[in-house]
Amino acid sequence: MNVNSFEEDLCVLPNNPPLLQTKRMPGNKYNSSPLTPRTRLERLLRERELRKNRSFLQNEGEPDFFASESFLNASESWGQIDEEEFAGTRSSTDNGERLEGRCKQRLLVVANRLPVSAVRRGEDSWQLEISVGGLVSALLGVREFEARWIGWAGVNVPDEIGQKALTKALAEKRCIPVFLDEETVHQYYNGYCNNMLWPLFHYLGLPQEDRLATTRSFQSQFDAYKRANQMFAKVVNNIYEEGDVVWCHDYHLMFLPQCLKEYNNNMKVGWFLHTPFPSSEIHRTLPSRTELLRSVLAADLVGFHTYDYARHFVSACTRILGLEGTPDGVEDQGRLTRVAAFPIGIDSDRFVRALELPQVQDHIDELKERFAGRKVMLGVDRLDMIKGIPQKILAFEKFLEENPSWRDKVVLIQIAVPTRTDVPEYQKLTSQVHEIVGRINGRYGTLTTVPIHHLDRSLDFHALCALYAITDVALVTSLRDGMNLVSYEFVACQASKKGVLILSEFAGAAQSLGAGAILVNPWNITEVASSIGYALNMPADEREKRHLHNFIHVTTHTSQEWAATFVSELNDTIVEAQIRTRQVPPSLPIKGAVDSYLQSNNRLLILGFNATLTAPVDFLGRRGGQIREMEPKLHPDLKEPLKRLCDDPMTTVVVLSGSDRNVLDDNFGEYNMWLAAENGMFLRLTTGEWMTTMPENLNMDWVDSVKHVFEYFTERTPRSHFEVRETSLVWNYKYADLEFGRLQARDILQHLWSGPISNASVDVVQGGRSVEVRAVGVTKGAAIDRILGEIVRHKGLKTPIDYVLCIGHFLQKDEDIYTFFEPELPFESPAGPRANAADHLRRSSISQIPQAKSGPKVRFRKQRSLSSIERKVSNYLTGGIWRPAIRDRMTLNEGSSVLDLRGENYFSCTVSRKRSNARYFLGSSGDVVTLLNELAECPQSN
Repeated sequence: MNVNSFEEDLCVLPNNPPLLQTKRMPGNKYNSSPLTPRTRLERLLRERELRKNRSFLQNEGEPDFFASESFLNASESWGQIDEEEFAGTRSSTDNGERLEGRCKQRLLVVANRLPVSAVRRGEDSWQLEISVGGLVSALLGVREFEARWIGWAGVNVPDEIGQKALTKALAEKRCIPVFLDEETVHQYYNGYCNNMLWPLFHYLGLPQEDRLATTRSFQSQFDAYKRANQMFAKVVNNIYEEGDVVWCHDYHLMFLPQCLKEYNNNMKVGWFLHTPFPSSEIHRTLPSRTELLRSVLAADLVGFHTYDYARHFVSACTRILGLEGTPDGVEDQGRLTRVAAFPIGIDSDRFVRALELPQVQDHIDELKERFAGRKVMLGVDRLDMIKGIPQKILAFEKFLEENPSWRDKVVLIQIAVPTRTDVPEYQKLTSQVHEIVGRINGRYGTLTTVPIHHLDRSLDFHALCALYAITDVALVTSLRDGMNLVSYEFVACQASKKGVLILSEFAGAAQSLGAGAILVNPWNITEVASSIGYALNMPADEREKRHLHNFIHVTTHTSQEWAATFVSELNDTIVEAQIRTRQVPPSLPIKGAVDSYLQSNNRLLILGFNATLTAPVDFLGRRGGQIREMEPKLHPDLKEPLKRLCDDPMTTVVVLSGSDRNVLDDNFGEYNMWLAAENGMFLRLTTGEWMTTMPENLNMDWVDSVKHVFEYFTERTPRSHFEVRETSLVWNYKYADLEFGRLQARDILQHLWSGPISNASVDVVQGGRSVEVRAVGVTKGAAIDRILGEIVRHKGLKTPIDYVLCIGHFLQKDEDIYTFFEPELPFESPAGPRANAADHLRRSSISQIPQAKSGPKVRFRKQRSLSSIERKVSNYLTGGIWRPAIRDRMTLNEGSSVLDLRGENYFSCTVSRKRSNARYFLGSSGDVVTLLNELAECPQSN
């Protein structure tokens, strides 16, 4: 086929539907329409089909162009790849760039170590050895991206000449080095990563030998960890170009996503963890738990090997940070970090092809002759505490003890690759394993044979493939493992033998290969021994079925597919985020709000209290936060600016809150402002007395029965509490265990609707972590009309209000206050009979504003019908049926008479709640402080 024409087709794939037609999906909506897919699923399915078509065309096309890997040569060793092969990928990428032009997306892969080992041969010369693990193997087969590697080269290069020479040498292999000094490496890598994070993530807990020394060194290690991550971020930022995808890897770089977003918030950042993520109960023991979780959440997509690890991460964010967990990930103030499982695979073709090589066939023949007449069991592990090697050997000993007939018919070959040989714990483990092996061989061995062949070294790739191929039973007994790809490699090499896999249920691979493998608990020696016997005696047809199931999974869920799927999901997550961003209010333009404030003649500031004017409190109530928040206090930095605003005769300040009257009195009694308590049902000028804006004859008979229910659930839910107000009751579980609190809230709702409020005229309002029962129609928007009327009557306004600033952290039920002031809403005059009934109930009815003889004529604006609460009460008095409202539409009546408001002079703003009806958004009460300070500094009128 013509390569150039094929690449041109790739560039126009979205508008080329015939390329997407497949026999498996003929003419469906995902592949038959040239239109851009609208939903996330449609986009991902289209991308999946594109990858399959590319793979098919590559296999059918020019082999020299598409093949990035040559067949393995005889010099290749296990875990290494030929430099020509690695360079071949680069030249293929270069060719692809020329052909595809702008279609190729750059992928910046950031890992602790580069896939290159560097050895210095002179002052300005370096020798590079390419080593490939699962990650490098995964990305070798991904053709859609131009991959570049960023990481530490594994050597200390203090001089500038050496750094320049190494950077130049690595550039030829598309690698960019991060230079770390010896002290940083010691504290960051050996200290914090290997001594703190790795044991904790594998459920080994924090170091216990010398707790005092650990405590003293922890902070310096964590500082080095952050410093190293910032050095990685600086290198990434230097080479970053718009449109690049940055993929951060593993626990070494948990701080990196936040550092990158600080450089450029629009950067596409993904983070993947190659180890397990522990239960939240384990993770919470880490002193730096909060900083690390928030840093990872700065990424757009967070990936794990299994759903269990993803679930633990979301649970940790929920329980430790108090954030909202959703089926898609973790949500924080409207921003969603997508969390998903992406089980990694292997390059299965590499192992299948290797079995055909002459040198591998020679190894196979040699091993078959060596172990003729005996069943071969195999274990391949790093000599590590989490691999369960002692448990494996002890289980094998128990099997031999219980099955004498098998003692001379089975052999266990254990490959134990040494790691961290200078660490005392690993030295102790090595001695323990050697002792057990020696005891078993001494007990069950003969002059010519031993039951266990133990090797303290690695094997080259060809020898390993041969060993996989002649194995009857593979034994993986990890105590805790992120994935364990040895099981995948064994399955890939078992096309002829069809051996049995015994797999620990604590390995991530158990979720992928569990159907075809025999799952065991490695801590249960008896169970593992029994499973060995079952595997050795398994009928041929069952072995074949189990192998076929696993072989299909291993050959389809390859490492290349894993990498392509993750990057595809990351790109789509960015698309989703852009869609969500369009639904989120923009940040408040403070300068515009201040300029409009200066040019106006009569201003109205409506301010919420909780989470708006209050000092920030630790969300989860530690260090006394719960007690402080139950008694909210005005932010200390707001006292002066608030006083200046209240003293301005052209400015009217209203604090509108759901709190009771005593709370507002305690915080604002000294200011010249209006206080509206309990969602506006009680009102007073601070120089006057409290008055009520509630309709008369409001039925509150339901209060006692609801109070009994709230008391009962407060007793059953530790750290929950409830408040009794005159128009509502609120049960709050903000500081309780979140999952338990949600269950209790669900039970409360079921009990209330089936009993105490089944026939009552109430609204039930669910907050983020609260349940509130109110009288029907009690909302801030329903009250603001009557509040404005009372303010007009008291103040005797001569000019209409031409500037409104409304700020608050309101429940969704109360956000009708934001739409109340919208000048663009259509005119709707109230019906006569309803208006009369409502007037009968109002404490004061203001139909027009007193005007000075020489003053300008006031313009009246009637934009909405009666308020919902007035409609309810009017119906009640005229014999209608008063029912609980499912949804209230706020309407404007008397207060609107004083408004002459243009759209550019109205600023509604939500605080720390991005999904809102408000026009604008402020991040926290600190931003409110900044805004009110700016307004207070404006010159006042005389």
